[in-house]
Amino acid sequence: MNNKSGKPAVGTEKLLPIITLYIVSILIILIGTAFSIFSLINNVTLPVLSSQIPGVVFGAVMLFLGLRYLLSVNKLRREVFKSTTVFSWRNFKTEKKAKS
Repeated sequence: MNNKSGKPAVGTEKLLPIITLYIVSILIILIGTAFSIFSLINNVTLPVLSSQIPGVVFGAVMLFLGLRYLLSVNKLRREVFKSTTVFSWRNFKTEKKAKS
């Protein structure tokens, strides 16, 4: 099956997990942004060890990680949607490297 652009159509077994990962990454970004704004407005600080850290810092970290995750999902999507990509259990095995 080919679509109008000549590329093979992507099955839902590949599409649904990628869409789910995109949604999760966007939710992380939105939650991080919302927490940063909330912390900024309400002057929220969180105790960490023996110091007080502004909540904006934690929100910024969540925002950064969400953006990084979004970029990773985009990279994964490009790899998964290649026509040569097939599932193999060997992808999950670790290779032991010889010591030199």
